[in-house]
Amino acid sequence: MLVNSKDKIKTVRQAIWAGVEVLAHDIQSGHPEVLSECLKAMARFHTYSFGNVLLISTQQPTATQVAGWRGWSELGRRIKQGEKGMLIFAPILSDPKAPANTDSSEAAELQQELLGFRQVRVWDVSQTEGEPVPANDFFTKLDVSEVLAKLTEFSEMQDFQIEYTDKIAPARGTSYRGQIRLLNDMEEKETVSILIRELALQMLYEMQRRSYVTRHVVLREARAVAFVVLSALGLETEAAERIELYRDNTYLLAESLQVVQRTSAIILGALSPEDVQSAQAVK
Repeated sequence: MLVNSKDKIKTVRQAIWAGVEVLAHDIQSGHPEVLSECLKAMARFHTYSFGNVLLISTQQPTATQVAGWRGWSELGRRIKQGEKGMLIFAPILSDPKAPANTDSSEAAELQQELLGFRQVRVWDVSQTEGEPVPANDFFTKLDVSEVLAKLTEFSEMQDFQIEYTDKIAPARGTSYRGQIRLLNDMEEKETVSILIRELALQMLYEMQRRSYVTRHVVLREARAVAFVVLSALGLETEAAERIELYRDNTYLLAESLQVVQRTSAIILGALSPEDVQSAQAVK
């Protein structure tokens, strides 16, 4: 179904908002685990939009790899009889138009116009059968030393300064106005974990927000970002039941989920095979 230009934003926002309301209701009903499942979905589908991650996680929380009918067919798999697909939104873009006096393909890509959205159905790999599916385990195969090096490079690209010191003990990490301070002599896994949290904290402070938020809210969001990134890396995370976002205000919960998804996606993008320069979109 094609949604015309006038209604496209309204329709997508309604679907996303319905997902947020389901999530908020479940959390308030005494099921905080649904939040951690949503964050784990962000880790598994970090290249997807926030709205589609939310739609997937609320329709099938255990989904690990999704594709449409054609995508699975190209991989030699077929949808099992009786399986119902998950509904998500695919953007419809105009043909790229290069700006005047340039032949840059990169610039041309930026000139694409969003025409609308169309509803599509996707199925999880568990709903299919056929040829084996290659493991999607790039992040879990990264060496911790490599992760730390890439995170350090990314931090420098964002003009965040990293300092290793004993002066912050017993704290393991602190950050303020672009200065990240980490405790000396921590194990690499712990250093990575603390660096991700403090990096996320600084990124969140710089991000444009619709609502006024307190430091307490931003600290919760930074811990959620670290949970998402560490989950994608297959590293030990903070206990899921300790991850909280603002649950008493559905609007703020929706905004928090969006900034957590965006921030974690940028950090994971800096660790992905693509050029780390693309991660500079945070600025």
